[in-house]
Amino acid sequence: MSRLFTVGLITSWYSSNIGVLLLNKFLLSNYGFKYPIFLTLCHMLACSMFSYIAIAWLKMAPLQGVRSRLQLMKISALGVIFCFSVVGGNISLRFLPVSFNQAVGATTPFFTAVFAYLMTMKREGWVTYVTLVPVVTGVIIASGGEPLFHLFGFIMCIGATAARALKSVLQGILLSSEGEKLNSMNLLMYMAPVAVIFLLPAALFMEEGVVGITIALARDDWKFLLYLTTNSALAYFVNLTNFLVTKHTCPLTLQVLGNAKGAVAVVISILIFRNPVSVTGMLGYLLTVAGVILYNEAKKRSM
Repeated sequence: MSRLFTVGLITSWYSSNIGVLLLNKFLLSNYGFKYPIFLTLCHMLACSMFSYIAIAWLKMAPLQGVRSRLQLMKISALGVIFCFSVVGGNISLRFLPVSFNQAVGATTPFFTAVFAYLMTMKREGWVTYVTLVPVVTGVIIASGGEPLFHLFGFIMCIGATAARALKSVLQGILLSSEGEKLNSMNLLMYMAPVAVIFLLPAALFMEEGVVGITIALARDDWKFLLYLTTNSALAYFVNLTNFLVTKHTCPLTLQVLGNAKGAVAVVISILIFRNPVSVTGMLGYLLTVAGVILYNEAKKRSM
């Protein structure tokens, strides 16, 4: 029963991750709902509501309170950066295929190492830095071989990846003391409302008329409302299942599963969207994934 439960958790984690990615791509590109900021706002609203229900009502994680105004400011800063990472990722999906988006996203360890060095002056072993070479080289090769390469989409994807890395480094710095540490579920519960406050005026001013357009689309096509609500709910379940998988598996299993998840998403997206893929692009992506695996192994041995 324990094994079945763990397999079910992993399946749910994969399904929610890949599902939200594919639905984002479908809505923003194939369906023609070209409002990534508003889509991110829907995600954050769902995360705010569901995370409160999961913690306060269902007791899926112990409730951790905010202890000071300073801690709240730190959480707010993380929320804004988190918001940028999600918006950037959604904008990139308007212009780039999911396969290439995942290839660029795999460079997160590179940006994490850079930010960790710049902000904490923490140096890794030379072997760890050497493993980052194939990570970056693979993306360069994949970019040159990507048939649907789009410069603005690429810039937004790189920005989103860098923002994710910056958030993880800042989280370790800002919430490092025992009194300030929050588990991922509580952190999401506090960050999501901050993101909503930030995204609401941005969506209204930068995506003019988006509320009216969304209501009109929902009236004309009930499937659109189904896509939007399912997509928003999945955005929360990505975080919930990640938390549960982390809790019920060992770090090595989580590391292997994380490396494989991107490859599974690439294969499924190509099968569904039929976007052209070059041999050069796939070789570049495989080189990046190999670099990430080597990087994780080097980090583990240096601990």
